[in-house]
Amino acid sequence: MQKLRTTDNSQTSIAMEESNDASYVRITEVPSLREVNVRKISVLPLVFLIFYEVSGGPFGVEDSVQAAGPLLALLGFLLFPLIWSVPEALITAEMGTMFPEDSGYVVWVSSALGDYWGFQQGWMKWLSGVIDNALYPVLFLDYLKSGIPALSGGFPRVAATLALTALLTFMNYRGLTIVGWAAVLLGVLSLLPFVVMGFVAIPVIKPSRWLVADLHSVDWNLYLNTLFWNLNYWDSVSTLAGEVDDPKKTLPKALFYAMILVICGYFFPLLIGTGAIPLDRDLWTDGYFSDIAKIVGGVWLRFWIQGAAAMSNMGMFVAEMSSDSFQLLGMAERGMLPECFAMRSRYGTPLVGILFSASGVILLSWLSFQEIIAAENFLYCFGMILEFIAFVRLRMKYPATSRPYKIPVGTIGSILLCTPPTVLICVLLVLSSLKVMVISLVAISIGLVMQPCLKHVEQKKLLKFSQSPDLPDLRGAAHENIESLID
Repeated sequence: MQKLRTTDNSQTSIAMEESNDASYVRITEVPSLREVNVRKISVLPLVFLIFYEVSGGPFGVEDSVQAAGPLLALLGFLLFPLIWSVPEALITAEMGTMFPEDSGYVVWVSSALGDYWGFQQGWMKWLSGVIDNALYPVLFLDYLKSGIPALSGGFPRVAATLALTALLTFMNYRGLTIVGWAAVLLGVLSLLPFVVMGFVAIPVIKPSRWLVADLHSVDWNLYLNTLFWNLNYWDSVSTLAGEVDDPKKTLPKALFYAMILVICGYFFPLLIGTGAIPLDRDLWTDGYFSDIAKIVGGVWLRFWIQGAAAMSNMGMFVAEMSSDSFQLLGMAERGMLPECFAMRSRYGTPLVGILFSASGVILLSWLSFQEIIAAENFLYCFGMILEFIAFVRLRMKYPATSRPYKIPVGTIGSILLCTPPTVLICVLLVLSSLKVMVISLVAISIGLVMQPCLKHVEQKKLLKFSQSPDLPDLRGAAHENIESLID
């Protein structure tokens, strides 16, 4: 294990200051926080890392049909991205290229609202990510237990969960480049059987089945939570911005291509599944695509879909853990966490962050599927509200700051862009169960107390905290060499 070293590669960083109601920026070239022998990730691996952070394929969308029927399920995965995914991806592209460092959305909020709220953002997003990741080993074993009944429960299931978590954690330890190309391979293998199922199902598809809808029997809570869970986390890639090759160009491209891949990866399998067999909404639960595959193509296609689902869960696990662990590293580089979190392994990976994230996954793996979705959505909603506030505030406070990728709207347009997803967040929060609400509010309260406690620990010098000198001062404290970009 070794401390982070600077290299000759450089990235543009921004120090911001405001004086006499005019916004000023200082553009400086600072060394990249990467080791010499660690390669950065390019567009294709980044596309599939985003794909797995957001989606991973159509596994888990079955509940949308059970909750609302075929028509609303299909419309949901076409229209919901316009309300939620596109605004989130656009904001991620702008803010991620503005702050190309591993703290990601944490530094967005810190720069707009201060370190206290930046820490709260980091706590809520990290916790929601770990809760999300606790789901994937469980789902992996659920898809395999039909072929291996011993994995249904008891010691074999516990042992398999721990072994799988350890294996995938080790993959993260070995390097982000390995994780990125593994995501490409897993992505192709996960989606390929649905392409085959589409061709096999063509003779039996009846388009009239797509139009079935009954608004009086819609479970809106399950429907919206399923859509939200399957179409969020676009901002997770921001915590990998410091590991990306030329993030100012690569990040927007990767987000665009990933958006197309995610929407198609949901819509077309749903189109095939709902059109190929008669509707029985009660059967549309997790894993039902494998049953559809057996009906349409036979046992061989069912096993292929089950294997693809298992690989998809592996891909989602390693992608989510990468974002979670690099976020902790970025927060340590900003002085928000003890310095030990900024330590990298010889592969350039955040060893302490990986261990903390893996421990959280193991501790939370006892939660049920529905509880995991609802709890992580609740925490994620609060984090997204802070992101929207930070985005609008930075647009208003520092309009002239360099933005390599800028959404072509003004201040009013920025507010309007954030309005539909904010309304959706409020709806999801209102629909949350009392149990989920209480647990999530307790988790948020822990973060509110934790930040002052860490500051006290820092003042007493019980643990060492330090901010990387290579990162820009978000408060714009330095006055030298500041150039006005406003006439």
